[in-house]
Amino acid sequence: MSLTLDTYRLLGRSGLRVSPLALGAATFGTEWGWGAERDEARKLFDLYVGRGGNFIDTASTYTDGSSERLLGEFTRDNRESLVLATKYTTLRRAGDPNSGGPHRKSLFASVEASLRQLNTDYIDLLYLHLWDFTTPVEEILRGMDDLVRQGKVLYVAISNAPAWQVSRMQAIADLRGWSPLVALQIEYNLIERTGERDLIPMARELGLGVIPWSPLAGGVLTGKYSRDDLAAANVASDDGTRRSVTIANGAITERNLAIVDVVKDVATELGRSAAQVGLAWTLRNPGVTAPVVGARTPAQLEDNLGALEVDFTASQLARLDEAGAIGLGFPHDMLARATTRKLTRGDLKVEARR
Repeated sequence: MSLTLDTYRLLGRSGLRVSPLALGAATFGTEWGWGAERDEARKLFDLYVGRGGNFIDTASTYTDGSSERLLGEFTRDNRESLVLATKYTTLRRAGDPNSGGPHRKSLFASVEASLRQLNTDYIDLLYLHLWDFTTPVEEILRGMDDLVRQGKVLYVAISNAPAWQVSRMQAIADLRGWSPLVALQIEYNLIERTGERDLIPMARELGLGVIPWSPLAGGVLTGKYSRDDLAAANVASDDGTRRSVTIANGAITERNLAIVDVVKDVATELGRSAAQVGLAWTLRNPGVTAPVVGARTPAQLEDNLGALEVDFTASQLARLDEAGAIGLGFPHDMLARATTRKLTRGDLKVEARR
């Protein structure tokens, strides 16, 4: 069914309404060598908001702070209409170990910096950006709850963390009456689907809206890479381009390019771009609230927004699902076997909860 940016969805178990595609602002600023300069970033912002979009994603250190500063400028006249999401934990000052991490000192300092850069007195949604396996979860949750009680943050969330830690944190927050997590950011796309094992089912069970980052696998699912790039993947490069970053992350493989071939075939059948097909597939997952799309030009963003209008036939969807399918592993595969189900249900036909 066709969507629009103002077909708002509830974020997790909150009452907050957000657009089905979030605008990623990691491309706002050129400090990282491949982003959009100010005027181009303003066009991206105006295009997204003009279509009814209200959900914008950034982080305290994106493009060395330029992302938040530009958003602070762009949102001066419509701040109340927007849901601004930012993140903390990434190192803000080289050589200062306490300027990053999930702990309380980093949390409060990062939020204060984000408030200044965003030119606002509150953050709609604050994510813990990267898990560090060090800070006690009670310290994180209590710090987040304190910020909510102070009115500096309205909702809290988490990204890039193990499912067992997220579920533990949610249980502790509920038991102690602290602010619950309402969203979970994970890498999720047709190529990276391991979140289907535990993270996405956990999020649905515990009331966290899933916000996929890199829904196009760093651009691989747009079809811009070919098997010629497989050779380049074996050559190290530090020129700072997105292509080099994609290669360094190991995203160009024969398996991934085979998935892209299926995406291209479906795109041709539908008269759509490969990017639109990749995004539309992610949107169809009932556990997903809003993938984060990052564009450098208005033309790229226009193309990405076209994913909201894509509808698949059952056959096309099955082909896409099969192309990127993964084994869920233990215990999921074992529990799904007919012989195992018979041990708990006998011959009764019982539909699993979804």
